[in-house]
This record gives sequence, structure tokens and C-alpha cells, in this order.
Amino acid sequence: MKVLVSLLTVGLLASPAFAATKSFQNVPVVDQNCASKVADNPDAHTRDCALKCEKSGFGIVTEDKQFLKFDAAGNAKIVKELKKSKETDHLRVDVKGDVDGDTLKVSSIKLL
Repeated sequence: MKVLVSLLTVGLLASPAFAATKSFQNVPVVDQNCASKVADNPDAHTRDCALKCEKSGFGIVTEDKQFLKFDAAGNAKIVKELKKSKETDHLRVDVKGDVDGDTLKVSSIKLL
């Protein structure tokens, strides 16, 4: 009986993480500092500005104009991608991760 209860408990705890995993393709990435300023046209946001505002953190603008901020690991990954990129604006990514409220816990990200 204890084994059954343990398995059910583990299953219930693991389920929300799997249910919240999402993939976003070809979505704009912006820094948190400028997210509200560029909400109407995030593709005009420049790489230089994004890197100047790096300390504020990053996130994506979804199709319904919601801003999902990245967790610390996601921020580190996108900064690395932005620094090696030659793009000047129209910063878009394919990103996958677990959504927790307004935060995206990034498991993978690729700057397009």
C-alpha cells in the first residue's frame, strides 16, 4: 500500500510540470526593461538595446502580446546567443520550456 501511495504522490507531483511545457516558434525576444515600450512592434527592438538592458533580463512576446520572462538559465542562454549574433533587429527565437505564471523556465532556445 505504501508503494502505491508513493507512486501516486510522485505521479501527481510530476504531472503539472509536463502539462505546462510549451514550445514557441519564431517569437520576438526582448529585454524586460523595454518589453512594454516595444509591445506594438517588438521586431524593431535592436540587439544593441537588448544587450544594454541585459541586466533587466529577457523574455518573449507571445502571439497574444503576453510577455513571458525567462528564468536565470534562459537569460544566460539568450545573452550568449545575442552576443554572437550579427542580427541588428528582428530578434526572434524558437524556445521551449515550462510556463509557471509569467515565467518561462527555458529548456532550449535558439536565436533565429
